[in-house]
Amino acid sequence: MEQRKHWWNGKWGRLARRDVFLRVDADRWHVEQRAGGAEGISRFYEYGSADEAEETVRALLEGTDTWRELSPRPPGGRWDRDGV
Repeated sequence: MEQRKHWWNGKWGRLARRDVFLRVDADRWHVEQRAGGAEGISRFYEYGSADEAEETVRALLEGTDTWRELSPRPPGGRWDRDGV
């Protein structure tokens, strides 16, 4: 599965942090809505097209939070354990 995009609401801490991920696996698109950081609670959505997945992402990013798009780590980067 390849991560295409990641958004963060700009808040730190288990109670305030929210993340939204857009991923693709072959012809299936996946959206993850996460509350509480890496060990938080996630809700998953699966779609057959990028348009459907992106529509869900837009809906999840609505509201008062200031969302920031974060770049996915490139393969083989400094923090990639499988890289050289």
